[in-house]
Amino acid sequence: MKEFIRIASGQGFWGDLLDAPVNQVMGGPIDYLVMDYLAEVTMSILQKQKLKNPKLGYARDIPLLMERILPEVIKKKIKIITNGGGVNPVACKDAIFEVAKKLGVKNLKIGLVTGDDILDKIENLLAQGIDLVNMETHESLLTIKDRLLSANVYFGAKPVVDCLNEGADIVITGRVTDTGLTLAPMIYEFGWSYDNYDLMSSGTIAGHILECGAQSSGGNFLGDWENIPDMENIGFPIAEAYPDGTFVITKHYGTGGLVSVETVSEQLVYEIGDPKIYITPECISDFTSIKLEQIGPDRVKVFGIKGKAPTEYYKVSMSYSDGYSAVGTLTYTAPDALKKAKKADEILRKRLEKLGLKFDEIRTEFQGYNACFGPVAKELPYVNEVVLRVAVRSKDFDSVDRFGKEIAPLILTGPPSVTGFAGGRPKPSEVVAYWPSLIKKDLISPKIEIFEL
Repeated sequence: MKEFIRIASGQGFWGDLLDAPVNQVMGGPIDYLVMDYLAEVTMSILQKQKLKNPKLGYARDIPLLMERILPEVIKKKIKIITNGGGVNPVACKDAIFEVAKKLGVKNLKIGLVTGDDILDKIENLLAQGIDLVNMETHESLLTIKDRLLSANVYFGAKPVVDCLNEGADIVITGRVTDTGLTLAPMIYEFGWSYDNYDLMSSGTIAGHILECGAQSSGGNFLGDWENIPDMENIGFPIAEAYPDGTFVITKHYGTGGLVSVETVSEQLVYEIGDPKIYITPECISDFTSIKLEQIGPDRVKVFGIKGKAPTEYYKVSMSYSDGYSAVGTLTYTAPDALKKAKKADEILRKRLEKLGLKFDEIRTEFQGYNACFGPVAKELPYVNEVVLRVAVRSKDFDSVDRFGKEIAPLILTGPPSVTGFAGGRPKPSEVVAYWPSLIKKDLISPKIEIFEL
C-alpha cells in the first residue's frame, strides 16, 4: 500500500480552463487526474448532440487534451478518471484511441462505465408501476414523459474502482457523481471497505472539495479576494490522500491562487443542503464533523470526518423540453438611465399584451441596478447606464418569436438615449427543464468494459 496518493483536479465543469489539466500533469507529481465535465443541463445538451451525430455526446475537449498530455501521462504512470463520456462514453473512448494511434502510444487500457442512461427504460419502468416522481414538486413523471430529453442515474465510485482493478489507465464514465471520481482511487489504492462509512465519507468530501476546480484554491473567493496572488496562473487543487482518511488540500508549487482554511471552507458549503446529510451512493456524509487545519503555505489538512450508511436509492437526473424562450437587451444612458429603461419595459409589456401573445413568464432585469439584488436593490442617485434585459418563456413558439420582433422598434418608438442593440432579432430557443427523482438501486446496475489498444 502506498503511503499516500496525489489526486489532482483538472476540470470543474465543461468550459473550465483548457490548460488546467495540462498544468496539473506537467507542474509536479500526481498519481491521478480527475476531471468533472458534467452538470445537469450538460447531459441534455450532449443527448441532443448525439441524436444529431451518433459519434458525439461526450466532452469534445477531451481528445484535444489527450494530444497534449497522453505521452506524459503514460511516462509518469498517471491514471485519468473523467465523467466526460457524457451520454456516449464509447465514442469518447474511440476518439482517445485515435489520438493514441496518432501519437504512437501502445498498450493503453481504457475502462468504460455505462448503464447510467435509462432514457430507453422509462416506458418499461412506468409499465411496472415505477413512477419517477419529481423530488421537489412531487409530480408524476407521466405529466412530462413524452417531452423527456435525457435520463441518467448518478452512479458512485464502485464501477470506477472495478475498472481500476481491471488495470485501466483511463476511466471514462457517464453520469458518475462528481465526488465518486475522487473517492474511487482512494478505495482502490488503500483497499477501503465499502462498509467503512467514515472512510467513504472522507473520500466523498475530498471529492467535493476538488469537484469545482480552482474554486477551492482561490477562485470565486468571497474573502480577501483582492489579495489572492497571481490569479492569471491559478493552480488547481490537489488532494494528498492517506489510508486513514486524512487528506491535505494543496496545489503545485509556484502556481497562483491560494489554498487556505477559508478557501476550502467556502467550497465545502457549496451546494450541500443539510450539512449533516450529504447523500451519495456510498454514504451519508456529516459535514459538521469536518476539521480543518492550516499546516503550511497552501496546505490545509482535512480530518475527523464521520459518515453513515447510504440510502437504498440512486438519484436520477432527467431533463425535458418545456417550451421556448428568448432574451432581448437594450442599453439606456444617463441622464435618467433607469427611468428610461423602466419606461421602455412598460411600453414593451403593453405592446405584447395588445398583441394577445401568450407567455408563461416575462422577466425584466435592469442590469447595473437590480440584476443581482432583485427587489432588495437600492436605487442610486446617479447611474451612468442601465441595460434593459427582458426574457420571455412560453409553450407557444409564435409568441416567443413575435417578442423578438418587438425589441428593436423600441429604439425609435420609446425613450431616448438608447444603444446596445446588436446581433439581430432575438430568436426562440428551446427551454430545457430539470426533473430530479430517485430510483431504487436494485433496479439499475452499472456496466464496466475494458478496452486495450
